[in-house]
Amino acid sequence: MNTVQLGERNFLNVGCGRNILPDAINLDSSVLPGVDVVADLNKCKDEKLPLPDDSIDEFLLSHVIEHISTPLDLMQELHRIAKPGAVAKIRVPYGSSDDAFEDPTHVRQYFANSFRFFSQPAYWRADYNYRGDWEVKSLRLFVNRQGNEGLPVEEVLLKINAVRNIVLEMVGELEAVKPLRAPKRELLTQPKISISLE
Repeated sequence: MNTVQLGERNFLNVGCGRNILPDAINLDSSVLPGVDVVADLNKCKDEKLPLPDDSIDEFLLSHVIEHISTPLDLMQELHRIAKPGAVAKIRVPYGSSDDAFEDPTHVRQYFANSFRFFSQPAYWRADYNYRGDWEVKSLRLFVNRQGNEGLPVEEVLLKINAVRNIVLEMVGELEAVKPLRAPKRELLTQPKISISLE
């Protein structure tokens, strides 16, 4: 089950569960119908994913990373197998939503600035031995239509920081940076943030 055929372009559906995508390499910790690779994403520090360096073009982590107790280990391992410029789309419940806390299998909450800590420049003050580098290119915040429709984006962003359950879901697009950037504060970038009404 852990032997996969790689093509010219490879798409990894990370933590797929029952969401099997036909044109992807489907990876999960459970042996389920359609799963191509079985691996425990909480053990990436000690157990490498059975995929070669620089082999994956695109990643999907849909409601996965909030279940991972060691996300830096996971993102470092995904960086290892990512081709330079590979894109990772990460979908999570927003940290200030009830959904982020109600599910007892969620171990971490994510906010608008959380994904920047998957980059090297974020560690300009301290070194935790993380050796991945993902640049956050964009964030899309899916917000409740009720009470937010017609408001300027700036006003919605202010509400998000003050009120719970405004954002239902956050989707980040990250790009693998290879070689690693230096851990310098001035290299931090600000992603484009967009709002979608639900």
